[in-house]
Parts: sequence; structure tokens; C-alpha cells
Amino acid sequence: MKCLLVADLHYALKQFDWLRGVAGDYDVVVLAGDLLEISSSVEKRTQIVVVRTYLEELSKKTQVVVCSGNHDLDVRDSRGELVARWMGELGELGVVTDWGSVMLGDTMITACPWWDGPATRDEIGRQLECDSGAEKRRWIWVYHAPPSESPVSWGGQRHYGDGDLAGWIGQYQPDLVLSGHVHQSPFTSGGSWADRIGRTWVFNSGQQIGETPAHIALDLDGGEAAWFSLAGAEILSMEDAPDRPFTALREIPDWLKL
Repeated sequence: MKCLLVADLHYALKQFDWLRGVAGDYDVVVLAGDLLEISSSVEKRTQIVVVRTYLEELSKKTQVVVCSGNHDLDVRDSRGELVARWMGELGELGVVTDWGSVMLGDTMITACPWWDGPATRDEIGRQLECDSGAEKRRWIWVYHAPPSESPVSWGGQRHYGDGDLAGWIGQYQPDLVLSGHVHQSPFTSGGSWADRIGRTWVFNSGQQIGETPAHIALDLDGGEAAWFSLAGAEILSMEDAPDRPFTALREIPDWLKL
């Protein structure tokens, strides 16, 4: 199974265009939050309409899984916590999003929302507990913030990760966690685009300007991951604990020759 991870597109339409062009080459495309941009001059409702159109087009090419990030929240729920209500309407397009899960063969992918307060956080805990009981060989979480105290959450001065996520990883040990949120982690000294916590691989694709987003291509059956950005390309084997620096891609592997 081939999986593409992007995050933090922040309403960069050229990057959505790039994603539309390559989506059909993957079995699943994951957008790990912050599809919208709160500081944009474009009104948020307009952004939602445009991004929804892109997601509809992507869903015709492959399975799409999306989770909300802090920039995607649009309303307060009955408890006063901010939520991405618009994402709840994406299911009719075949997009798996907040609170949802999908089985692709023997792989389960769980999409978790951004939590703005304790009620949503506690519901995520129940969501993960419920999905933990499903029969599966591989379990992947899509969660905007990376876990705390990991190179994938290092911002150059401090960690910006989610401590509750780190606790859930320790409790359930999923196979992979796909995230974003901390834009600079893959680019800064002491940071990384990949880490392993116990048996769990955690990834953060990072964020960059330009027409092509920083992205991670995963060959889940072959056990390889490759990160592409303006800084270059790196590849690792998920069979072993990561060594840093990772192996630079001098030759594109066959599974990446699209």
C-alpha cells in the first residue's frame, strides 16, 4: 500500500493543484490538518467551499483521509469548544475525516479531530479505545499535532507537541501516526520528519512555500518512507530504529517511480 502524507497547506492553492495531480498514484492520500488559513484575506467560508471542491476531486482519484487542525475550526459546539463542523459534511464525498475510520485491506486508518478543550480531548480518548478493539493488522492515526518530546515536535526553541497524544501512543502503540502542525521540525537542528516511539513510527511532513508541499511518501508493505522538500530528499527503512541523518535519496526507488 502506498500512502502520501501532506499537512499544513494553509490554503496554498498551488499546492492543492500539485496534490490533485499526483493523488491517483497513491492508494490513500492523507491531509493531516490546517487545510485553511485563518490569516488569509479570503473569508473562511469561501476557503471551505474551495477546499471542499479540491477534496471532492481528490476523492474521485483515491481514498482521502483528512483531520482538522487549529486553522480549520469554524464554529463552537454546545460546550463552547471550537470544532471543524464543515469537515463533518465531507463524508458524503467519500472523504474520511474527524471521528471517522476506514479499513483498507487489513489496515485501519483513524482520523482524530483537533481538540480545543477537555470534552473533545476525552472523546478522542474514547474514539481510540473503541477503534483499538477492531480486527486489523496495521493501525494508522491521522492527528494534526505530533506527540510531545519528540524531534517531530521540535520547533527550534521548544517542543510544540501534544502530551495526551504521547500518552495514547504509549497505551495503544499504533503502527504509524501521521501529523503536521510544527512547520519547522523537519528543517531545524534537533528536529526531524520521522521518529519512533516504542513500536510506533511518527511522521511530520513539515511546511514550506512554493508550488509543491513538503510531503512524505510511504510504502507500507515495503517498509520504507521518503521525505521530499526544498531541503532535498531523505529515505528510511521502518524495519529498524531511525538513524540520523537519514539516507539521502541518490536514486529514486522503484516504488516511487510514478
